[in-house]
Amino acid sequence: MNFKTLLFLGCFSLISICYSQTQRIHTFGEPLNEEFTMTSYSLDPEAAGVVLYERGNYTVDAADGYIRLFKEVHRKIKVFDAKNFDYATFRIPYYRENEVKENIKDFKALTHNGKSKVYVGENAVFDTEEGQHWSVKTFTFANVQDGSILEYTYRLETPYFFNLGGWAFMNDIPTIYSELHTEIPGNYRYNRVLYGDRKLDVNHAEIKLDCFHLPGFKLAADCESATYAMKNVPAFKEEKYMLSKNNYMPSMKFELRDVVHIDESRTTYSQSWDDVDHEFQYDKDLGRQLKYTSYFKEQLPASITSVSNELERAKAVYYFIQEKMAWNKETRILQDIRVKEAFEKKTGNSSEINLGLINALEAAGLNAKIMLIATRENSLPTKQYPVLTDFNYAIVFLTINNEKYLLDATDKHTPFGILPFRDLNVEGRVMDFKKGSYWEPIAPIAKNMHYVNMQLSSDESGLFSGKVNEVSTGYISVDKRKENNDFRKDEIIKRKQSKNESLDITNLVMENEKDLEQPYKESYDISLHEQAVGDKLFLYPFLMQTYFSENPFTTEKRLYPINFGFPIMNNYLVSIDMKDQYEIVKVPANKLLKLPENDGELSVVYDVSSNKINIRLSVKLNNQSFAPEAYKSLQEFFAELVKIQTNEPIELKRI
Repeated sequence: MNFKTLLFLGCFSLISICYSQTQRIHTFGEPLNEEFTMTSYSLDPEAAGVVLYERGNYTVDAADGYIRLFKEVHRKIKVFDAKNFDYATFRIPYYRENEVKENIKDFKALTHNGKSKVYVGENAVFDTEEGQHWSVKTFTFANVQDGSILEYTYRLETPYFFNLGGWAFMNDIPTIYSELHTEIPGNYRYNRVLYGDRKLDVNHAEIKLDCFHLPGFKLAADCESATYAMKNVPAFKEEKYMLSKNNYMPSMKFELRDVVHIDESRTTYSQSWDDVDHEFQYDKDLGRQLKYTSYFKEQLPASITSVSNELERAKAVYYFIQEKMAWNKETRILQDIRVKEAFEKKTGNSSEINLGLINALEAAGLNAKIMLIATRENSLPTKQYPVLTDFNYAIVFLTINNEKYLLDATDKHTPFGILPFRDLNVEGRVMDFKKGSYWEPIAPIAKNMHYVNMQLSSDESGLFSGKVNEVSTGYISVDKRKENNDFRKDEIIKRKQSKNESLDITNLVMENEKDLEQPYKESYDISLHEQAVGDKLFLYPFLMQTYFSENPFTTEKRLYPINFGFPIMNNYLVSIDMKDQYEIVKVPANKLLKLPENDGELSVVYDVSSNKINIRLSVKLNNQSFAPEAYKSLQEFFAELVKIQTNEPIELKRI
């Protein structure tokens, strides 16, 4: 079998959707006349700008005696409203490993203002390193005005065929036309996934004969030539309480599956999960880092290993590792993990800490495994086949008496069984090297409560004063400790008072700042200095900072799923004694509002007895995630909550 035939047989079998379009030729530095005359974009008249055209051209070619992957990018952007245009700065990431890095060549960027052209100079392009393997080239267009056309192009040369990457068809401003063209010899085979729910306007693939000429070989190879494009793509709009936008932005992503070499040997990159399990079990950065149980047996004090109850013993191990090791803010998953060295230095990356925790749990006679996840700022891993680059983080999966616990010891504020918020991203892959890996949901704990009890009474001068007790549990207690533990009391008081200028707060006492197993508690005295209007006083009873102080859902519609991260429960008990200083004229109406499917409940009850008022406000979100179809119900839910908290006073009259 000759090389050309081998390449031909290696090509993908793709559905080819026929298309015919008269696509204008876009030459760098020569915008089209109609692009100069555009003053707005009809499909989004309020947009400050629009991507006129963007194209990626990914090919394989020979350079300096080596086979390289080339990525050419050309993009044009029209500016309508320079004052509100926030997209004049661009970043081009490129990969590096040891002394070998990707090279960006033929970079050009310029601003068109009519016939005037202002180029981005070399001194205005900055290179920075971001993490161990990535650098970024950053540049900003100059002289951006209403009507400007911003244009740039570059060619990235890389030896890393696994890093074909992908192409996003959506931007933060509208896009008229976005295209990715690939021309890859058939011996390089890639898995590809189209993300998002938008369909391609162009999806065409064909075999291109004799496209690849390798120096020293007479026969040329055939290629798979593919074009993917989308037209009139709306701007991506960030919405509150959502997972990574990469889950929803339409994009094409690639992962190298295998390569057939000139000698007809094959190197496989993308495998089945069985293959991945076997590889990871003996990998020096993962499986072989779980061979330190004997070492950790020596490190664990007898006060931990002698605990008879398995759950209490697991907690003791968790807090031991959490206290001993500091996270250096680096994440690793497939390289540079050295558990023993990190423990001895008392600092390490995320995997060094959590794999150290697994070793320590195993040393204590407990059953713990690696769980690979993608954190919330990343897109969810595809389940079609293993895409290892979809994962960026490793946590701990522990089972005790058939109960499951997910652990991450990198955060000093998270109790046993509570993951840092960044980890709450739907599901992960448990690496069971004996029975085979499997998907496991990332289920947050259910009891996340903020409870407030406020007792107020008036004195002879009409001043209200009293005491407030706050209790927080679960994820809410984690946030409270992060907010307060590194600040002085006077700074915390100042922050609390800034939420309500009528309040004076004194005698702040906090409990369980460091005891993560216990609820976080705050107590303080308050004095209220509300001004009467004549002989009437309008008293807003929810004086303290509530968990939800505003409606996060104010837009007319919702495009993407809502994700709070965890279920939430807030209870506010307010007792006000008028002490014969005020007459109660009017109280707001009691209310009850329920979300469909028992997903949440909002209630407020005003109980007037003699000259006292007892108020109970209860807010429950029983589910952490909601489909876009639930948006209207949630919008009404939070609108009513904010109205209760801020717009419904108790009317009093001075006696």
